[in-house]
Amino acid sequence: MTEDTRKFVEEKTKEILNAGSCCPELKEMAEKWLAAEETTDEKAVTEAYLQELSEDVLPIDALISFASSEKGAEVFGAEQAKSMANGGKYCICPACSAGGAILDKKNEIL
Repeated sequence: MTEDTRKFVEEKTKEILNAGSCCPELKEMAEKWLAAEETTDEKAVTEAYLQELSEDVLPIDALISFASSEKGAEVFGAEQAKSMANGGKYCICPACSAGGAILDKKNEIL
């Protein structure tokens, strides 16, 4: 991983950690990834982090489905729920947006 890619992933990881929408499992893995820099575990932790991201970052289709539901309307409000599909690839919450940006660079990271 280049230094620029590392800095990018660190920045996005910090965004994930600060996001109220981040699930506990992803938060734990993000903290482990930051702590693993320049350790013998770095490669394995990076792979585990990417796996966790792929499991937790919600694809846009799943967001649209949820936003279209009764529960989605409760969470977002009816008008906001209708406008959730912004042509993006991932959920628009802060954790998924940052996590999706990391996933988009997966080939550069590995």
